[in-house]
Amino acid sequence: MNEITDALVFLFVVGLRVFVPLGVFRYPLPAIIAALIIDAADETILDVFTNLDLGFYQSYDKALDIYYLSLAYIATLRNWPNLFAFNVSRFLWYFRLVGTTLFELTGLRALLMIFPNVFEYFFIYIELARTRWSAFRLTRYHVVAAAAVIWVFVKLPQEYWIHVAQLDFTDFLKETVLGMPLTATWGEAIRENLWVIPVLVLITIAGYAGIRELDRRLPKPDWRTSFDANQTSDEHVKSGSIPLAANHWRTGLLEKIALVALVSIIFASMLPNIDATPLQMSFGVGFVVLGNALVSHWLASRGVSWKSFGTQFAALTGINVLIAIAGTFILPMFDGEARLRDILFFVLLLTVLVSFYDRYRAIHDLRMAQTYPKDVPADTSKARDSR
Repeated sequence: MNEITDALVFLFVVGLRVFVPLGVFRYPLPAIIAALIIDAADETILDVFTNLDLGFYQSYDKALDIYYLSLAYIATLRNWPNLFAFNVSRFLWYFRLVGTTLFELTGLRALLMIFPNVFEYFFIYIELARTRWSAFRLTRYHVVAAAAVIWVFVKLPQEYWIHVAQLDFTDFLKETVLGMPLTATWGEAIRENLWVIPVLVLITIAGYAGIRELDRRLPKPDWRTSFDANQTSDEHVKSGSIPLAANHWRTGLLEKIALVALVSIIFASMLPNIDATPLQMSFGVGFVVLGNALVSHWLASRGVSWKSFGTQFAALTGINVLIAIAGTFILPMFDGEARLRDILFFVLLLTVLVSFYDRYRAIHDLRMAQTYPKDVPADTSKARDSR
C-alpha cells in the first residue's frame, strides 16, 4: 500500500511540474510563479509524504527546470508584441542555455555564474508590467536597464551563492541567523526565536507600504489589472488559418534545431541511464526535428491548420515514440546506452516543446511580417522605433 501511495504522490508532483507550466501561454505571470513555487517545494513534498529515495529525482528536477523555462521562452513568441523586449529575452535565454550546456559537458560550476539565468526574472518583470500597461510603454532604455539590474544585483549574487559557494539559503537561515542545528525542525527554530514573528510582521507592513508608494508613482495604467495574456494584448495579429508548418523550412527550422539540440544535450547529461555523446545527441536531435518538420509539413499540405493542434501533437508524439524505441536499439551499436523509460520521458518533453514552438513561431513570424512589411523602408517605419 505504501508503494502505491508513494507512486501516486510522485506522479502527482511530476504531473504538476509538467502541466502547470503549460499555463504560461495564456496566464504567463501566475504560471511562471506557480512553476517556481512547485520547483522549490517538490522535493520537500516527496520527502514528507513518501518513503522514496530521492537521489534519482535530482536529475529529473533539473530537466524539468529547463522544460518550464523553455515553455516560457516559447510563450514570448506568442505574447510579446514589443519586439525589442522579445529580442533581449531571446538573447538572455540562449545565453543561459549555452552556459548550461557547457556546464553539463565540462562540470565547471563557475560557468553557471558567467552565464546567469537572467531570462527567468526578466520574463517575470515584463509580464508583471504587461498586467497593467501596454508592452509598447517599455522603451529600449527600460528594457536594457531592467535586464542589467537583474543581471548585476540579483542573479550574479544568487548564482555565486548557489553554484560557486554551494550554500543553501534555508540552511544558512537556520544555522547562522536562528542559531539552530540543521536537525531542528522549523517549528523548534521559531519557538526558540520568537523575535522572528514581529520582524516578519514589520517586513510585511514595510513591503505593503512600499508597493503602495510605488503604485502611486507609476504611470496611469492602460487597463485594469489582468493576468490573461489574451486580455492584455494591445495588438491583433490577423492569423486566420495559419499552416502549422508554414515556416519550417526557413529560419524557424534553424532556430528549432538549435533550441532542441541544446535542450537535448542538457537533458541527456542530466537524466540517468542515458549515455550518449554530444555528437550522438546532436545527430539524433537533427533527425528528430527534421522528421517532425516533415510530418508537420505533410499535415500542412493537407490543410491541417491551427484548429487541429491536437492532431499535430498526436502525430508528433507517435513518430517520436517510435524514434525513441528505435534509439534504444541503435545507441548500443555506437557505444551508447539508454533505458526506454528515461528516453520516453525525454522525448515526450521534447514533443511538447516542438509542438508549441511550431504553433507560436507562426504567430511571431506573422507579427514580424505585419509590423515590418517588406515594402516599407526601415528608416520611415515609426513602428520599428517604438518597438
